[in-house]
Amino acid sequence: MFKTSQLSAEQQAIIQQWAEEGATMSDIQRKMNETWEIRVTYMDTRFLILDLGITLKQEVKEEPKKEEEPALVPNEAVEGEVHTTLDAITIPGMLFSGKVTFSDGAGGMWYVDDTGRLGFDPDVVGYRPTPEDIATFQLQLKQLVR
Repeated sequence: MFKTSQLSAEQQAIIQQWAEEGATMSDIQRKMNETWEIRVTYMDTRFLILDLGITLKQEVKEEPKKEEEPALVPNEAVEGEVHTTLDAITIPGMLFSGKVTFSDGAGGMWYVDDTGRLGFDPDVVGYRPTPEDIATFQLQLKQLVR
């Protein structure tokens, strides 16, 4: 296992600079190998970034995400209505997962973990659906997972 203490202060500063320039974890891992011939695993790179307190920049992609084909669709998407789908391939570690689009057009990913807790990861940070949309979503979800 690679330890942060194996790097000099100068090397740590260079890694910080790479991150500030927009390097990803894979980029940092590759550059460490190319620059200093230090081979680290992806996981070691993650721990290194955490140990150094580095925050990686995430580029906002302009292209829309490609959605997977849902395994089961309770109704066709109609503007102004809640539309819930179940993923054909469930997220690892989850009992169920899928996508939801609320009546205002915003949405995100939903999942039920192995303890039965429902989670929601909105496409827009901080988004909160209306109480009516939540009730409709819960009804559709109940139909999907039966």
